[in-house]
Amino acid sequence: MPRTTESPLDGQRDEGARAGQLTGRVALVAGATRGAGRGIAVELGAAGATVYVTGRSTRQRRSEYDRPETIEDTADLVTEAGGHGIAVPTDHLEPERVRALVDRVAQEQGRLDVLVNDVWGGENLFAWESPVWEHDLDKGLRLLRLAVETHAITSHFALPLLLRNPGGLVVEMTDGTADYNRANYRSSFFYDLAKSSVLRMGFALAHELGPRGATAVALTPGWLRSEMMLEHYGVREENWRDALETVPHFAISETPRFVGRAVTALAADPDVARWNGESLSSGGLAQVYGFTDLDGSRPDAWRYLVEVQDAGKPADASGYR
Repeated sequence: MPRTTESPLDGQRDEGARAGQLTGRVALVAGATRGAGRGIAVELGAAGATVYVTGRSTRQRRSEYDRPETIEDTADLVTEAGGHGIAVPTDHLEPERVRALVDRVAQEQGRLDVLVNDVWGGENLFAWESPVWEHDLDKGLRLLRLAVETHAITSHFALPLLLRNPGGLVVEMTDGTADYNRANYRSSFFYDLAKSSVLRMGFALAHELGPRGATAVALTPGWLRSEMMLEHYGVREENWRDALETVPHFAISETPRFVGRAVTALAADPDVARWNGESLSSGGLAQVYGFTDLDGSRPDAWRYLVEVQDAGKPADASGYR
């Protein structure tokens, strides 16, 4: 059951419990520059994994996002957390770049245990509530390439390496659970299509990987307090609750590290195959594995969205954190 009381020590207990769980394991987080990808990479590092982090924003060159976060920064955070972070600049729309990335992992490590497909890059490409005939076509198609094609290219090259050893895990990162997205229109034609496609990727990969000894899932965070989201609301992680004055339902939000702990819990679970083909959420997995967010809470955002926000009730995260 969701917990209503929090302890400032809970996040520290989580970190101590995970330390060393993934020592000797190798992960590739595709799209780890910022947001969920960075949170996942850092938490895998906190569990002792070697983590290859990729993206297009480096200390030498920014992507079209023109934001300060870089893959080198992410790699440093992985190492500081207790793992080994390795930054590899990669545009996942370029097959030969992805092939070279996987070849490097194979040469340096000889194995791949966890693949996280988190490439996205579409925040600036879709228009809210804009029908397909009014939406900018070039931006919509670019969004689909970034959100869908990148995942397919990465899986094509990385999965043979992952299948060298039994027990591999593939995590397809999306926005929304299968149940929620099935019942709700998600912002625009292109955004809806992209996120639903990634859900289906997790399902399809499960059918291909399961008989070969690996597991594939689709995973969504809740309302993510990413760098861009915090900036949008004019707050920092330290004072994020100030945003509740204008966006009360933001009370259910979570840090990127929360979904990172979800991935770590899956990767460390010897019975992870029980989830093969499932659509999962950070909040739902927290109830199963017992991990918490950095503040000791367990935000269950997708249940909250259905039962509180979408139901038109006043914002109240009691019983949902």
